[in-house]
Amino acid sequence: MSAPVRYALIPRSPEAHLFEVRCSIDDPAPDGQSFRLPTWIPGSYLIREFAKHIVTMHAESNGQPVAITKTAKDTWRCAPCAGPLIVTCEVYAWDLSVRGAHLDRTHAFFNGTSVFLSPVGMEQRACVVDIARPAGAFYSGWRLITSLPRIDAPPYGFGLFRAADYDELIDHPVEMGTFTLGTFEAGGVKHGVAITGRHDCDMQRLTADLARVCREQIDFFGGAPNSTPPMDYYAFLTTALGDAHGGLEHRASTALVCSRDNLPRAGMQEPTENYIDFLGLASHEYFHTWNVKRIKPAAFMPYDLTREGYTRQLWIFEGFTSYYDNLMLVRCGLITAETYIGLLGQDITKVLRGNGRNKQSVAESSFDAWIKYYRQDENAPNAVVSYYVKGALVALLLDLRLRRESAATLDDVMRAFWQRFGQTGIGVPEDGVRRIATELSGLDLTDFFARYVDGTDELPLADALAAFGMELHLRPAEGNKDAGGKSGKTAKDSAPRQWLGARWTVGGDARITHVFDGGPAQDAGLSAGDVIVAWNGLKVSAGNLQSQLDRAPTGARGYAHVFRRDELMTFDVVLGAAPLDTCWLTLRGDAPAAAVALRDAWLRRSAVPQTESA
Repeated sequence: MSAPVRYALIPRSPEAHLFEVRCSIDDPAPDGQSFRLPTWIPGSYLIREFAKHIVTMHAESNGQPVAITKTAKDTWRCAPCAGPLIVTCEVYAWDLSVRGAHLDRTHAFFNGTSVFLSPVGMEQRACVVDIARPAGAFYSGWRLITSLPRIDAPPYGFGLFRAADYDELIDHPVEMGTFTLGTFEAGGVKHGVAITGRHDCDMQRLTADLARVCREQIDFFGGAPNSTPPMDYYAFLTTALGDAHGGLEHRASTALVCSRDNLPRAGMQEPTENYIDFLGLASHEYFHTWNVKRIKPAAFMPYDLTREGYTRQLWIFEGFTSYYDNLMLVRCGLITAETYIGLLGQDITKVLRGNGRNKQSVAESSFDAWIKYYRQDENAPNAVVSYYVKGALVALLLDLRLRRESAATLDDVMRAFWQRFGQTGIGVPEDGVRRIATELSGLDLTDFFARYVDGTDELPLADALAAFGMELHLRPAEGNKDAGGKSGKTAKDSAPRQWLGARWTVGGDARITHVFDGGPAQDAGLSAGDVIVAWNGLKVSAGNLQSQLDRAPTGARGYAHVFRRDELMTFDVVLGAAPLDTCWLTLRGDAPAAAVALRDAWLRRSAVPQTESA
């Protein structure tokens, strides 16, 4: 058996944000050992070039220096030596996100993709990692949380850890510091919740609520005795900031960033909108434990972290997960059906407000994530559709159709996915969902997938929801902060809102960020980056521009005085009526009993999940 690859990681200089990372191998390649650092991290589909954060690198063998040469943007090659070979690098860590590494005197966080070199040709070898506390009394109170299996390290302490191979090594992020720790058990699995940063979170409330979400999902995929969860420990690594939102899934943990206002406070009765947002984020990343970490596209079997991995299925792996994240909250009783359909209304609103839905299918959005979704610019609303949000609505539409026209549901499809692909390690083929949904339901879904997955037809959500006793309503937006999901003001309470056909910054100058296809701003020649300084001769700002527009009737002509670059320009604008792009849903009180039964079965999953026959 080959000797394991050994790593040592030391937060050497928190003040300078530098990790020292060593990689040791006993038997380097005789013609010179190469090392590589990933260019992207699974779950975030953008080439991020983590090698740019390596500051210094040197190699040695038996106490003697070994020449090391960079051969590509992400690859280094050592001169031939007998071994053992030790490569040491300094890694700059100042990326306060879920994707990279961050180090200062308050805490340390890293993903393995940012810090651990991979000896080329040894990716399948076992790995042993020694993670150290920063030197000095100042750091004596630091603890460590990770789902990486421990060899010789006390619970939440520093020491030796192990991984079966490099793929596992980089799939367990690490948080160190003086975090607040909560624990709970769900489905026989121990869970840890670490919160870094100043906060006033009610940890008892948080852990109790997360336990319900996790238990619901474990049961959903066929919890004991049908099958055991795919991990024996799970960690939520959470950083609380002033304003943040994001998560990244891993096989037995997730890294989260959130606003501290999104965490529950002592004395909170009903969950606030902010707290529901956090619970939905945690639910989303936890669902990924099955859907994308183990149920994977065939294109990710295995990952090639040196270049883009193309698949047209991200609308399934992110979109279906986005569909189920809030659905799990209502099914486990944390939110009401009324709250849930409010969240659905917000998702529909997000899709309706972008013309990209008419130009890019969710399958195309998935394939082009590397160059479009993760690199959005001022024209994105006109050209790009979110495979997350529209993917969730396609999942909703498919689920409602299966429930209405067959004995199968999307729940059955997901469980079949788990049994056929997740538990077997087989990659999902590009047409996997269509094939399994067709098999389980007996329906001909060819037209559905052609129109709503590979095509850009409008989703017939109003008709689909009506069969479940719900009504879909549309109205104009009532301002830049109106996210939909609610009825808004009545017509008699508000004057008609005039539409410029543009979006602008929230505070300070009225700088245009996006111009929408076919709108008054585009017709007049206004562009993203323009700063509107006056409307009809009166000074405006981001805060009062809309109110100035609303003083005019629909179809009125106005004059926008604009700075483009450093030139003052004047544009003749004909205002339009605000589009009906803001959605809210209602539960019909007079819905037929059959529709109510369908709705209740959808929102309140049956106690015993179906299992796939052999």
